[in-house]
Amino acid sequence: MNSATVPLLDDDTIAFGDEDNANKQFVHPYIVFFHLIFRCSAIVVYVLCGWFSDSFIASFVLVTLLLSADFWTVKNISGRLLVGLRWWNYVDDDGKSHWVFESKQNRVNSNESRLFWLGLTLCPLIWSGFFVICLFGLKFKWMLLVLIALTLSGANLYGYIKCKFGAKENLQTATTDFVKKQILANATSFMFTQPAPPTAGGNTGVV
Repeated sequence: MNSATVPLLDDDTIAFGDEDNANKQFVHPYIVFFHLIFRCSAIVVYVLCGWFSDSFIASFVLVTLLLSADFWTVKNISGRLLVGLRWWNYVDDDGKSHWVFESKQNRVNSNESRLFWLGLTLCPLIWSGFFVICLFGLKFKWMLLVLIALTLSGANLYGYIKCKFGAKENLQTATTDFVKKQILANATSFMFTQPAPPTAGGNTGVV
């Protein structure tokens, strides 16, 4: 399984047509809403489901649907529009799985970015707390649901952290490797290149 990070060029200029959005509190208010509503709803339903229904299966299905909707929304929409990040996977012709992490350093609204990362990091911590409660309370059937929540929310968290910080690290590594290769090639050329012999019509002395 291979992974690649694709850093794009920095662009601090305001794009044409976005001048009116530069001073807005939220540029994508509906995207922010859907970024938070599914994951918050999953937590609320998980906490309160015992008050409204005794059916574990119904609660399990409802929370799983909310978690799936949250995973799809965060992975495909909110990350790309709110913070300019995207991660995805594809399988090549040889059957190898490749992970791609893209980062576009464009102008990002600070309020949207703050809410994006807050929701992305806080919810896995809450589910981790639920896991500890289920573990010590011996609630193994609920632990399965919590593990699903941790897997989906943790995958998005890892993917976007990789997009955010992996691009710079990979770019620096690639630059370092290129410099090392150039130095090694120049040193090899200097050590093994023979000096050219003198020409026949060269200077033979003073008459």
